[in-house]
Amino acid sequence: MIAIIGGGLAGLATAYQLACDGIDFTLFEASSRLGGIVETVSQDGFIIECGPDSWVTEKPAARELAIELGLEDQIVPSNDQWRRTYVLQGRELVPIPDGMRMMVPSKWGPLLESPLFSWQARLAYLREPKRGEELKATAPAHDESVASFVRRHFGDEVTRTIAGPLLAAVFGGDVEQLSVRAVMPGFVRMEAEQGSLVNAIQQLSQQTPQPIFTTLRSGLGTLIEAMVNKLPPGSLRLRQPVLHFQAKGTGWRITTAAGEDDFDAVVVATPPHVTRSLLDPRMAALLPPDSSSSIVVALAFAPEQAKTMRIPRGFGFVVPPGSSPQMQPLLACTFVDQKFPARVPQGAILLRAFFSGESLLGETDDALVARAHAQLGRVLGPLPQPVQTLVRRWPLSLPQYAVGHLDRMAELDSLLRATPHLHLIGNAYYGVGLPDLIRQGRATAVQLRQARQLVH
Repeated sequence: MIAIIGGGLAGLATAYQLACDGIDFTLFEASSRLGGIVETVSQDGFIIECGPDSWVTEKPAARELAIELGLEDQIVPSNDQWRRTYVLQGRELVPIPDGMRMMVPSKWGPLLESPLFSWQARLAYLREPKRGEELKATAPAHDESVASFVRRHFGDEVTRTIAGPLLAAVFGGDVEQLSVRAVMPGFVRMEAEQGSLVNAIQQLSQQTPQPIFTTLRSGLGTLIEAMVNKLPPGSLRLRQPVLHFQAKGTGWRITTAAGEDDFDAVVVATPPHVTRSLLDPRMAALLPPDSSSSIVVALAFAPEQAKTMRIPRGFGFVVPPGSSPQMQPLLACTFVDQKFPARVPQGAILLRAFFSGESLLGETDDALVARAHAQLGRVLGPLPQPVQTLVRRWPLSLPQYAVGHLDRMAELDSLLRATPHLHLIGNAYYGVGLPDLIRQGRATAVQLRQARQLVH
């Protein structure tokens, strides 16, 4: 019997794979629902994601799982013909130049014509391809911050204007602290192979493009429901937080408020602040020490209201950290009705605002809606009162992969190899995206199956 502690996406993916393999398990979840921050609310034609709204298309694990669950007809790409992201400068939305891959241009024309950058930043971009061999030769052998990495290639302005706000929107983190090897491994590989990121991205751009993001037509909650439907009902223990666990013979004894149970193996899939309280001090010290909180506020507007609104064409905008005291702690806003098809009634508008949450977690829903309405109105023009609103708080939901993260994970893996039948998965280790969590969960289930076969 396997114990899974935590019913977020990683733990649920583990449970699903174990169920497919016919292996008994018990999943303990402290809350009343499964899926963690993956949740969809559908009402009056609006499909509102409470957490992530999609996965990165180039990572296959989420798509593969959706197809396996019979959801292939639900898979839809982002509307990339409308893909444009803006950066808030003052009170003006300035578009990121067409063809940018994060902070790297795939074509020169839009970059050189963009008002987003000064001539000094454009010059830094133009010089970077010629510095390829130098950049490859002088790349540090050790980890560094995202900010340090981007500055070496393009300078401080690009770091501040694009890399900072884009990474803050995804990780809720500070590029001065985030590990480039953990957060942007693809770019690190490009530097090791070619030196110049511009040359590498421009070569990649010659390949047939695919949509950046993928989602499910009825919302990502459909993925959670489909997995849950495959689980034996008796395997789930909702509203049962694990208080602690300890080694017992060749297995583990788990204690909850309901009592004690013995298991052959334990998979811990809880957020790092919870995991830390369950582990021995040596392992706990290697987990990310900090996690940021986030708040999602959705504002839905009916078609007749939308006629009076002037939302620019694109996917949304990001707010550079510290750029405007009036806009803090707003990180970003998504124009949901433009990013994905069939998310709203015909002609309606759906906006999702994202806030860094530590200072706002105690505010009421009404106060958060009023804040989002006022701050988005400063940027997008006066907004009517929404016909629907939604607020979700996600405390300590985004672990910060600080410089040296992968070295700490290697040390943690070494300790786990010396601790039989204990597995740690989730967004604290090797990626925060949906495909990363699904891949971790299913791979862990496969390891458990293989270990079981060796024993028997």
